[in-house]
Amino acid sequence: MDISEYHRNWTSHSIAKVKAPNRIQAHSVQFGRTEVIDNTLNPDFVRKFIMDYFFEERENLRFDFYDVDSKSPNLSKHDFLGQMFCTLGEIVGSQGSRLEKPIVGIPGKKCGTVIVTAEELGCCRDSVLMQFCANKLDKKDFFGKSDPFLVFHRSNEDGSFTICHKTEVVKNTLNPVWQAFKISVRALCNGDYDRTIKVEVYDWDRDGSHDFIGEFTTSYRELSRGQSQFNVYEVINPKKKGKKKKYINSGTVTLLSFLIETEVSFLDYIKGGTQINFTVAIDFTASNGNPSQPTSLHYMNPYQLNAYGMALKAVGEIIQDYDSDKMFPALGFGARLPPDGRVSHEFALNGNPQNPYCHGIDGVMEAYYRSLKSVQLYGPTNFAPVINHVARYASSVKDGSQYFVLLIITDGVISDMAQTKESIVNASKLPMSIIIVGVGPAEFDAMEELDGDVVRISSRGKFAERDIVQFVPFRDYIDRSGNHVLSMARLAKDVLAEIPDQFLSYMRVRGIKPSPAPPPYTPPIHVLQTQI
Repeated sequence: MDISEYHRNWTSHSIAKVKAPNRIQAHSVQFGRTEVIDNTLNPDFVRKFIMDYFFEERENLRFDFYDVDSKSPNLSKHDFLGQMFCTLGEIVGSQGSRLEKPIVGIPGKKCGTVIVTAEELGCCRDSVLMQFCANKLDKKDFFGKSDPFLVFHRSNEDGSFTICHKTEVVKNTLNPVWQAFKISVRALCNGDYDRTIKVEVYDWDRDGSHDFIGEFTTSYRELSRGQSQFNVYEVINPKKKGKKKKYINSGTVTLLSFLIETEVSFLDYIKGGTQINFTVAIDFTASNGNPSQPTSLHYMNPYQLNAYGMALKAVGEIIQDYDSDKMFPALGFGARLPPDGRVSHEFALNGNPQNPYCHGIDGVMEAYYRSLKSVQLYGPTNFAPVINHVARYASSVKDGSQYFVLLIITDGVISDMAQTKESIVNASKLPMSIIIVGVGPAEFDAMEELDGDVVRISSRGKFAERDIVQFVPFRDYIDRSGNHVLSMARLAKDVLAEIPDQFLSYMRVRGIKPSPAPPPYTPPIHVLQTQI
């Protein structure tokens, strides 16, 4: 093929893998295609694709590359140049949210590389601080004036309206000044600056039958002009307007101030280089059962993962995208160790206490399986040592450059509750979160106490500074059809959903701002050489 006729087209797919009883089935749905760029081996594509991002979900992506030979939309009519596989988390978790990976798919051939970048949409996290006042509103109360308040409605695609904010009530006045209020742009107009915003004015009544004074409409774009003649609105009562020929309005509402505030997001820190450090701690107490027996929770079935393995992979395969070196400390507790049989509640699964790091989640799995063959399951079930282990590392890095996540997988009732509660209260001041997954049929009532969603955990009269623990029983996520992939996805979604908010709560309390992101990628300039 002559180089002058060479074109490239890029097709993006999202791929969902569903685990069948005996094999993995892959189903891909085309998400979109880039434009075609002519005459180049180094295309810089312009078209962008908007995707939903959730930290707690694994979004698999596939990028296919084609040389376009005709105007046919059928890809089988064009030359396949290779493909690249990754996850959305890999892109977001790379430095500057910029991922560079080799293109593969043609055996024995170097297919080049691709660079993919991700950027968070600004309108998703902007908020506005607004203040309004009114003048000469209609008098509605017989013995007084009015007790007015405003109700804001966002218009929907079908023409209906949804309430998105109510102001406080200002008592006994026709010229109220409401307090400034903050609302996200997404809640106000769903990010559509020209979408209609309807504002209703009511007179408050104690019995709840509030009297309608009137209404007006505006938009985010109009409001963003700030205090001006354009943001003084006539309050109109349609019924009065239809009945009275001399009706003008039921008063006016004026925008006093409009300030846009951009909320710092979890992705701002990740893009600025913050690393998520993942540590796993596995329960090796005797209540798990003999690992050589099929009834054991540690049974190594050659055909499928046990509950410990599924919990570990479900959480670890998502978090690993946010750790650049993919080296994870893996600990065990509650076992007798060789050669002397001493009981340990903080031992390295790889047998190296000076360097407990394993390469990738697969490395952690290998170390876990090796430990099962070398240690003796014993007891009791103590959490405090592994929590304190991670806390020692977290206490040495408080500048926002690192955040630590500890996954504890256990089968039984905790033995050192008082010490564990004290460890959690102390850890709540550090850049760390704790995930506890309970496996097996045991009752985990005590674990709910550690998950401070209802009552904040305390120890010796001190309450935890933040809620940093998330507990779930694995049995709640077992898919009845036997689909373990679905079970793992559900588990990961629930246990990881709170991590971004826990992360942000630490950064905000400590006043830590995200580091500046690296400058955006600028593709190199390739000079075309012409042979004369």
